[in-house]
Amino acid sequence: MWSRIKHFFKDSETIFWARLQAAVGAGAVAVTYVDPSVLQPVIPADWFPWVLVANGVMTEYLRRRREPSR
Repeated sequence: MWSRIKHFFKDSETIFWARLQAAVGAGAVAVTYVDPSVLQPVIPADWFPWVLVANGVMTEYLRRRREPSR
């Protein structure tokens, strides 16, 4: 199944990750537009910086994974 998903995104985990971020972000915007307090229990305010750091680390890992070996 993962190979089919990866093939759909041109064999790039980075493109898949970017599209997943966009979809989750669009969903979060839609939910918080209706009721801003909905996502507060899901990601507490003190976790938010760590979520951003983890997202950046994951993005960098996937990008570097595609680099040719040196």
